[in-house]
Amino acid sequence: MEIFILAFFALGYLVLAGADLGVGMLLPFLGRSPGERREVIAAIAPFFLGNEVWLVATAGVLAGLFPELEGELLSGNHSVVVALLVAWVVRDMGLWLRGRVPAAGWQRCCDGAVVAGSWGLALSWGSLLSDMLVGIDGPVSLLAALAVATLFAAHGLAFAALRLRGVLRERAAVLSGGAGEARTYALTGTALAVIGVLAGLQLPLTPGATGAFLAPVILALIPLLVASQAWVWWTFRHRVTGPSYL
Repeated sequence: MEIFILAFFALGYLVLAGADLGVGMLLPFLGRSPGERREVIAAIAPFFLGNEVWLVATAGVLAGLFPELEGELLSGNHSVVVALLVAWVVRDMGLWLRGRVPAAGWQRCCDGAVVAGSWGLALSWGSLLSDMLVGIDGPVSLLAALAVATLFAAHGLAFAALRLRGVLRERAAVLSGGAGEARTYALTGTALAVIGVLAGLQLPLTPGATGAFLAPVILALIPLLVASQAWVWWTFRHRVTGPSYL
């Protein structure tokens, strides 16, 4: 039961948040003017905070149900975890602050923070996942990390094609051939989930003593999380028609 809970939240984060990471990574390609970039960011604006809840929940489950594994992952990948957290802060800072000052230079700086933070997050996750899968350092591990980051970018393109219109959609649909963005999104999401499962199978998933108490509580809360996520997706199911509050 504990392993299912951890997998549910971790895979949910990779698939859902992987899309807004990919959009942020390719922001200069998708949006080639300030107005276009703001519209591209509007594609992920309703989702990125909710997607981050899955990461917070994953960290909480890891700490509460798998404390030994949490210690091993943090101590063995300290620099990567620090880079991941810094990139997370930089990306979110760029998203939140870009609309606070109307100056063009400020918005370009914030857009750069979004791109840099998104790439930092994707490469950090790629490094963590490739370390679990490959287990060795050096060029092979770096190539594996870059491959995972590239998959995040492809997932973001498919999501952007689902959300955008006109020329922005045409740019995002470079991998999906026009009308096949839903299929491409499903394929890239499945690939991220498979990588997550394969990486998880390499871990010593031994639950801690608190599982008997915490697991039923978490299971009772999962339907609420799924329902809220479904409500957000249903509410913002239509394509973007203009810039958002970001």
